[in-house]
Amino acid sequence: METVLQTNIADFQPNRGKVRDIYDLGDKLLIVATDRISAFDVVMANGISCKGIILTQISKFWFDYLSPDIEHHLISDDVAAFPEPFCDNSEQLAGRSMLVKKVDVLPVECVVRGYLAGSGWKEYSQSGTVCGQKLPSGLTQCQKLPELIFTPATKAERGEHDENISLERCCDIIGEETANYVRDKSKLIFTKASEYARSKGIILADTKFEWGSVDGKIILIDEVLTPDSSRFWPADKYQAGRDQESYDKQFVRNYLESINFDKSGPGVELPDDIGAKTSDKYIEAYEQLTGNKFEVPVS
Repeated sequence: METVLQTNIADFQPNRGKVRDIYDLGDKLLIVATDRISAFDVVMANGISCKGIILTQISKFWFDYLSPDIEHHLISDDVAAFPEPFCDNSEQLAGRSMLVKKVDVLPVECVVRGYLAGSGWKEYSQSGTVCGQKLPSGLTQCQKLPELIFTPATKAERGEHDENISLERCCDIIGEETANYVRDKSKLIFTKASEYARSKGIILADTKFEWGSVDGKIILIDEVLTPDSSRFWPADKYQAGRDQESYDKQFVRNYLESINFDKSGPGVELPDDIGAKTSDKYIEAYEQLTGNKFEVPVS
């Protein structure tokens, strides 16, 4: 299948993020997940086949699964139900687009961590803290944490890095009541999703959620519990004390580290085998989580 690096709809100019093309339709948005891939906050020169479709379908699965617990922004992923001219562009949009409610986006990312991994492990090994929060001594790499921790971050502009912040700073930015609400809801849906994923043989180590306000309500937005926003590990290969295999773009990160990529400037062209292995991991995550065989939508 041809890799989609950007979409082009007549008379509409999208806001292009690292991965998504976002079309403003007034009181709604059309969010299209392209096959662009970023690593270290840099967009690579080529994409990952079917990645945008997989991300969208995983998000849709979780929105449906979590809907009894939280309101979200998804209206429809059926191209035929989109307004004109989008409904006439299924070859670009099928499987990779969502019509969503337009919201006032909360300017923080809500990160929930269940395991000591990534930047959290690096900080803990130096100071015994994760995002400034003191943890018990003696924990090992990728160990399950005694309890979930909430580590909010500011939302970075393209090409910049998110900045971890304290709950107190989060309260300053979005207000104490709102901060406590998104903290508690983020933990609640992390717990539900984690239990479900574990039943499918996958460990949810950490993830980030985004929230927005519409009609006086705080609702879940953006992508949800995808390999781009989460750290998923195969449970049967898990062992604390070392790095884990993962269902994400680790092949891309490892390749970039191997060529001493400076993590800035223009992205590089990824070798075909790196792209293929990464695509396979995304498909594996989708199939194991949903129980469905991945099929490319017919436009």
